[in-house]
Amino acid sequence: MTIDKQLPSTRTAELDSICLKAEVIPVITIERLEDAVPLGRALVEGGLSVLEITLRTDCALEAIKRMKEALPGASIGVGTVLTPAQYRQAEQVGADFVVTPGATDALYRYGVESPVPMLPGVSTISELMTGWQYGYRRFKFFPAESSGGAKAIKAFGAPIPEARFCPTGGIKQDTAADWLALDQVLCVGGSWLVPQGEVDREAIRARAQSATRLV
Repeated sequence: MTIDKQLPSTRTAELDSICLKAEVIPVITIERLEDAVPLGRALVEGGLSVLEITLRTDCALEAIKRMKEALPGASIGVGTVLTPAQYRQAEQVGADFVVTPGATDALYRYGVESPVPMLPGVSTISELMTGWQYGYRRFKFFPAESSGGAKAIKAFGAPIPEARFCPTGGIKQDTAADWLALDQVLCVGGSWLVPQGEVDREAIRARAQSATRLV
C-alpha cells in the first residue's frame, strides 16, 4: 500500500470540535421525508446539536438538505457512507462530517482531499493502524459491543494512545455513561434516541434531555 498524502493535522481539531459539542450523537434513519425536520428539532431542543443521518433510505439525502436549512445551529453528519461516490453526495448536501461503518483505501484517500471531515469506522487494531497511516486520529468504533466492547478500546490505547473514538453499535441509555468514562472516548453514537419508525417529538426530546445528563 502506497500512501501519497496524509490528512492535515487541522482535520483532527475539526472532528474534535464536532464530537465534543455533545457526548451523545443520535444515529437516525429517516423513513419518511416529512419526519426529518420535526425529529431534528426535537433532538436539538433536547440539547443534542450533533446528528448523524444514515444513508439507508431513499429520502436520506433530501432529508439532510432540509435539516441543514431548518437547523442552522446543528452539526449534521452523513452516516453509512460506503464509497467515494456517496462521500461526494454528502458534500453536495452540505454535510458537516461523514461517518463510515468501516473504511477502504479509496475512502481514506478521498477523505484526505475532501473539505468535509470523515470519522472512519474501525473494529480491529489492524484497521486502526491503516487509518493512522493516512493521518487519521479520530475514529468510529463499530460495532462497539460486539467488537470487544470497552476492553477493546482500552487495548487499542496501549500501542496507539493518541487515538480517540466514537463507539457506536449496541450502546444503550444505561450503558452510554460507562463508555463515556473511558479516556479514549470523545462521544458515543446511539440509535436508542430515535427508535425506528417513531415520530413522537415529546418522547424524543425527553430522551435527548436524559442523554445530556449522562456525564
